[in-house]
Amino acid sequence: MNSKLMQEDALYVAPTYKRYPVEIVSGKGALLTDADGKDYIDMCSGIAVSSFGACDPEWVAAVTAQLNRIQHTSNLFYTDPCVEVAKILTERTGMKKVFFSNSGAEANECAIKVARKYAAENLSPQASTIVTLKNSFHGRTLTTLAATGQDHYHELFQPLTPGFAHVEPGDMEALERLCDRGDVAAVMIECIQGEGGVIPLSRKFAEEVQELVRRRGILLIVDEVQTGNGRTGALYAYMNYGLTPDVVSTAKGLGGGLPLGATLLGEKVQNTFSFGDHGSTFGGNPVCCAGALSILSRLDDAFLAEVREKEQLLRETFSGAPGILEVSGMGLMLGLKTARPAGEGIEDCRSRGVICIPAKDRVRLLPPLNIPKDLLLQAAKVICECCAKA
Repeated sequence: MNSKLMQEDALYVAPTYKRYPVEIVSGKGALLTDADGKDYIDMCSGIAVSSFGACDPEWVAAVTAQLNRIQHTSNLFYTDPCVEVAKILTERTGMKKVFFSNSGAEANECAIKVARKYAAENLSPQASTIVTLKNSFHGRTLTTLAATGQDHYHELFQPLTPGFAHVEPGDMEALERLCDRGDVAAVMIECIQGEGGVIPLSRKFAEEVQELVRRRGILLIVDEVQTGNGRTGALYAYMNYGLTPDVVSTAKGLGGGLPLGATLLGEKVQNTFSFGDHGSTFGGNPVCCAGALSILSRLDDAFLAEVREKEQLLRETFSGAPGILEVSGMGLMLGLKTARPAGEGIEDCRSRGVICIPAKDRVRLLPPLNIPKDLLLQAAKVICECCAKA
């Protein structure tokens, strides 16, 4: 590892990241190469961002072609890639409108804003509370931190934005009591709590949440920032649960490596925003949207079936393997509960050329969706061996 680079990073970059001592300089598909020429199988994909891996030729061509046309315009003007991505997203989800931003946190901010405006206009001026789940993660802005149901994220940044309440996943009684107060605008869930340890909601609870919000006339928001864009073997994870959200937020894998967030607005809320109610300088950037078009165009039924097949391969490999106590998650978003501390296993994996990351006390796997099966099985073998060491 380049010691000069590490020193300059410490000198000039805010110390918010505990980086691994690896400088990634290039990559191709599911393989990354460091400054020393060592190759790694990428089981992280930039935390579910590089949907088709590093330097995917089709994605690179689409982005480069757009760069040679125009790299940015204000949202006061039209661009074709922005409209095309919105068209695909609405046609494939049944949602009606899309607001574009730059990140998952911004997509969630938009979801919260639209829920509060809708509730004020259609329920009651007092209906502003957003109920989320404990152990959730919705972003790092002050408002999305307030939405996040993990106290340790709140401690250093008080006062947070008011108007949020949190219930335990599965606790329908607590959720009903909150909704009975008359001040709830929306319930916001992740179908799989990624940063919370790759923990899926039960289908029963998800269905009960949807039934409750429909009875009360409040909105259902599904955060698909990490779970979306093919990651779970469906275009969006809520589709695996048979849900019909009013608002969906997404980002990460949508742009394939470029910053792009999107908030999808359903029938009820499609016209909630008026001119000037919300905005984003870079949202819907044509280069980012060109990347998204390349990604979305390939997430067809056959491809998503392959994602599910790869999940099954991993589950079969990990089943009964020494040191692997439990496999959670869905598709190519899996968490491994290991007998050995997850951090130790991750360190050993990296030394043996496999990159994976933690999610609380679990080893988290988020490989490129198109990772070849031989590389996937090779990585899984290394993970099993590293997690089984004493």
